[in-house]
Parts: sequence; C-alpha cells; structure tokens
Amino acid sequence: MATADIWTYRSDQWAGVDLTGFGVEATDGGIGKIDEATYDVGSSYIVVDTGPWIFGKKVMLPAGVIDRIDTAEHRPHRLQGRGDGRRHRQGRRGDERGRQ
Repeated sequence: MATADIWTYRSDQWAGVDLTGFGVEATDGGIGKIDEATYDVGSSYIVVDTGPWIFGKKVMLPAGVIDRIDTAEHRPHRLQGRGDGRRHRQGRRGDERGRQ
C-alpha cells in the first residue's frame, strides 16, 4: 500500500509554478491567498493569508493538502474544508501555539 507524503506536492509539475498571490479554495469556499510557498523536498508548505476570514491571520498548510492547481484562474484547490486550516494552525490538541 502506497502512502502519501503530506509535505510534498502531489504533482512534480507544480514545482515550477510560483504560487504567491494565488487564491486558495477549499471544498466549502475560499480561505485566502498564498503569501509564501516553499518547494523543499519532503518539507514543502504554503502560507495562506486568510484576510478577514480568521481575523487577518496567516496559516501554514502542508503542500500535500493541495488537490489541484488552476493556473488560468490562479487557484490551488484544497481537499478539506475551511475548518481544517484552523486545526493546522492550532496544533494537534487545539492549543493555539501548537504545543502538545
């Protein structure tokens, strides 16, 4: 059984795409724009500026949550819903600082 690495983009073709400024769409609506994207092997992530949606916070998401990228519309699409971004920011047990 193959396992997916959540810290790696799902497609090698996305490595050459500058995602900065792209809007991020979840299955239940937009969550913000990409402020930063990294392409390090095994530790790639995006930083999403949520604007007023989560009181102007920035959220770091693993690159593996991106399902597809629409380069014509400048939008990567996430698999999960908007609430999942809060869980990534808060950590595993809901602590705002990510402590366990």
